[in-house]
Parts: sequence; structure tokens; C-alpha cells
Amino acid sequence: MNTVIQNGLLLLETKAGFETKMADLFLQDDKIVAIGKGPEGFQPEQVIDAKEKLVMPGLVNCHTHTYMSLFRNLADDIAFDDWLFRRIMPLEDKLTPEDAYWGAMLSCAEMLKTGTTTFLDMHMFQGKTAQAAVDTGMRGVISRGLVGEGNDAGGAQRLAEARAEMEQFLDCPNLSFRLGPHAIYTCDTDYLQIVLEKASEWKLPLHIHLSETRNEVEQCLAKHGKTPVAYLNDLGFFDHPTVAAHCVHVTEDDQKILAEKGVFVALNPKSNMKLGNGFAPVKAMEDNGVALCLGTDSAASNNSLNLFSEMNFTALIHKGTGEDAQAVSGQDVLRMATSGGARALGLNCGKIEVGYLADLVLLDLNRPQFCPRHNLPAALTYSANGSEVDTVLVGGCVVVEQGRLTMVDETELYRKAQEALERVQR
Repeated sequence: MNTVIQNGLLLLETKAGFETKMADLFLQDDKIVAIGKGPEGFQPEQVIDAKEKLVMPGLVNCHTHTYMSLFRNLADDIAFDDWLFRRIMPLEDKLTPEDAYWGAMLSCAEMLKTGTTTFLDMHMFQGKTAQAAVDTGMRGVISRGLVGEGNDAGGAQRLAEARAEMEQFLDCPNLSFRLGPHAIYTCDTDYLQIVLEKASEWKLPLHIHLSETRNEVEQCLAKHGKTPVAYLNDLGFFDHPTVAAHCVHVTEDDQKILAEKGVFVALNPKSNMKLGNGFAPVKAMEDNGVALCLGTDSAASNNSLNLFSEMNFTALIHKGTGEDAQAVSGQDVLRMATSGGARALGLNCGKIEVGYLADLVLLDLNRPQFCPRHNLPAALTYSANGSEVDTVLVGGCVVVEQGRLTMVDETELYRKAQEALERVQR
């Protein structure tokens, strides 16, 4: 379908940073084909009036667990180990695949309605997150969470599920896949090596939790005599394209390894704060050349999947903790949430540029937080809260219109999610 977005103020990324420009935007099927003036002979089949709206690239959430939105506000104000092993995991054991589907649907709905068009997920239930992405119109990068020891049956079964899921959704253009070994404390060395063999055989990148807590680092030093980053590097883990979530407790040597190997670190500041795990050394990582992107983690530990909120926290935390008002600029953070996230996932989105995927968000500028309109790129990090999202397109298809999902009955969704939670809690 040929689409033109008229009368909008476009958010464009340049080498110098972000700027805005009044111009029409022309889409053909799932791509941006022209800015300002349409291609010769272009006949729009759909016209979207973006008057008084900012047209920006869709945000990219580089780490979450969508099924866990059912656990929002169920395990608050407790230490990480208690949160994970004594509260969340027992609830996960009670989930059915249908429960997981409705949890993922709820997460996709929240992300779309707050401007996120693409997400990287680590899940437990074959096909459910992928189906939720298809059913809501999102772009999803899906990784089956892998836990195992050597050739144990459970670990082998999870790898088989990951393979079956890829084959099931082979023809879905908005989906891609990774292997997701959960963490070094849930996968032993032998199992990690098996996963790496499969990653090579299936030509898949990787996604893992890494150096999230002090306890994880201390246990790795005691067991292997090296940090988690050094341990994975010596296994050849980072010879595969990798998104590593958290990286809160990383040394300067760790950071140099991450930079040298081209590992993308997905920052999750709100989750890290809530669970008392500290702050990733973002300014140091930037200085050492580590590639950075943003994630929310799950709604069980955040407790939202709103990347505007995550952008705000990312910029402000490091100014405050480092007592440096110039640390981690709003422009840096906006880039992490758009083109940086797209690069981390190997996707041609995250920018308004000819040839890029038409994953776009229209924000209503007639809001007090955008007035006066002095510096809108800064406002996206420091003022916006996600409520301004009016229209969302993924691959040129309108999936949110006037703030409402176009492919989902929201009333039914909220009812199903509540029913799933009540069943799990019995």
C-alpha cells in the first residue's frame, strides 16, 4: 500500500544529533521511499494527517519478558534472590501456555500504546510471544529462555522448542529469532557450549542476562576465577552477535572486552533500581566504546514497559550519581532507544530515512509537556511520558489509531489477563 503522512514534523537523526523538519513522508508497503516530495507517479492509497504531531521512529525495547506482565505489582520491595527464586519462579511454574499468551498480549499492547514498535523477548512458552506479536502487529525478536546442565533432558527440550518455534513462524516478516541462554548461573559450562554449537549451526545471534548482580559476579569469580564477562568471552560466546542485558557490575577490563567484541549492552535502569542491583556504569561504558541500547525488563520488576520512562531515568540517574550534569545526554539516550536498539537487533529501522522500515510513531504535540516547543528532541527524553502517542505504524500498517489498538479488542484483552492472574494465584 502507498501511504503519505502529511503536514507532520519529522524527527530526523543526523551525524550532529537529532533535529526536526516539517515535511511529508512517503511509504510504499513496509518501507520509507521519500521525504518531502513523493516519487514520480506516486499515488497514495492512504493519507494520514499529521498536523500538530511529531513523527518519530518507533522505539526499540532490547530486553523484556512479555509473559511476565501478569506478575505486575505482585512481588515488590524485596531483594533480587527472593524476588526471582521465591516469588516469581513459583508463579511461573503455575502458568499455562494460554496464560503466557495473554501476558504477552498485554505487554505488546502496553508497548505499542507508549510508542514501542519492536522488542527483544526472552520467554518460556513456545510460540506464545511470537503469536502475540503477530496478533498485535508488533515487530518481535524472539528468544526461548534456555536453562540446562550439560545434556540434561530439560535443556535439550528447550533447544528443540526454540527450533520448532522458528520453523512455525518462518513466514512471518515481522519476526526474527535468537537463542537465549538465561544466565551463567542457570546454564552450566557444558550447556553453554551446546548452545553455542547450535547458534553456529542455526546461524543465530544470542541474548543473555549478564553481570546483573554482585552475587552473580562473586559466584563466578569463586567458581571460575574470572568475571562473568571474561568467562563468556573465553568460551567464545561473544564470537556470536550478542545482546547482553544489564551489565551493572562490569569492570573496565570487562567493558573493553564488550567493546572489542561488539556486544550490545541493553540497559534496564528501572528494573535494576527496583531490585536493588545498582546502576550500570553508562558513562564509563560510553567512554570505552561499548554499544548501548535500552530495555525495560519485565513488568514484574519495572513495573512498566514504557520506554519513554526508561529514557528519562537513564539520562537523569547518571547525572545525579556522577554529579555531572553533562553525563549521558538526552540525545545519547534517544539514540539508544531508536537507532541504537535497531542496530543491536540487526534491523533496518529506528530512523526516518529512505529505505528504512516504516516503523513510526505520531505524538500529539498539543500537550502541556511539549509547550513551548523549544527543543523537541530533548522533550522526548525529559518531558514525554508516552501518553502523547496517537498513531503507530509497524511496517507501514497502522496498529494504533487515536490511541487505540486497531488489531485487538482491548476490553477482552484486559479481561483475559485478569482471569489468567486469578487462576495462577489460586
